[in-house]
Amino acid sequence: MDGTTKKYFAALMMFMIIGTTIADMADVGMCLRNCAQCKKMLGAYFEGPLCADSCVKFKGKMIPDCENFDSVSPFLNKLE
Repeated sequence: MDGTTKKYFAALMMFMIIGTTIADMADVGMCLRNCAQCKKMLGAYFEGPLCADSCVKFKGKMIPDCENFDSVSPFLNKLE
């Protein structure tokens, strides 16, 4: 590889990394918004901070759906 090809390759790799990071951030943002919406809907039964921590930990790959019990069940608690 000559110098120009190496520069283009490096730039391409940088754009791929930045693009992936931006996509992950968008997923995390959507996840956090859904956590907030579920907290509004479910109130004290829903552990919002735990949901938000999961959004960050899993980079938004597990987005909660407030109307789907399976997706919110890890964040529900019992009021005593």
